[in-house]
Amino acid sequence: MRLPEIIGTVGGVGYLRPASGTWGSLAALPLAALLYLIAGPWAVVVATVAAFAAGYWATQQMIGGPEDDPSEVVIDEVVGQWISLLPILFGAAANGVSVFALWPGWVAAFVLFRLFDIWKPGPVGWGERRHGALGVMLDDVIAGVLAAVGVTVLAALWHGVLA
Repeated sequence: MRLPEIIGTVGGVGYLRPASGTWGSLAALPLAALLYLIAGPWAVVVATVAAFAAGYWATQQMIGGPEDDPSEVVIDEVVGQWISLLPILFGAAANGVSVFALWPGWVAAFVLFRLFDIWKPGPVGWGERRHGALGVMLDDVIAGVLAAVGVTVLAALWHGVLA
């Protein structure tokens, strides 16, 4: 495997079938946990920015045309999934709670991100229509932001209204 393929497929995870995007999102979870445990939530932020840049470059190398979005490219799912986890990671760090104690938030982040990434409502669909490497990456970034908002709303409801 060449470097763009290693990055784009997240070490070959993108070749898993069916639903390579879901496999990419699942792979993102232990990677985020590891980064968090090593260096805290800001490490995940830095890694997200670095993965976006590397993913953009790798995707440019891997796509065949301006409208191509190869299913094996899942670095975009990793970036989006990490964004969806940020409220949980920062919440755990701010409150001195084990990040694993917030497992319902991890489930919500995963489900919401996959839902937005597959459904592509409003701005997610707009991101995908940008085409090329930017479109491949951008729709998942937007889906991750929407999922992060959803996680935050659910946490506020659970810990504030329902507590």
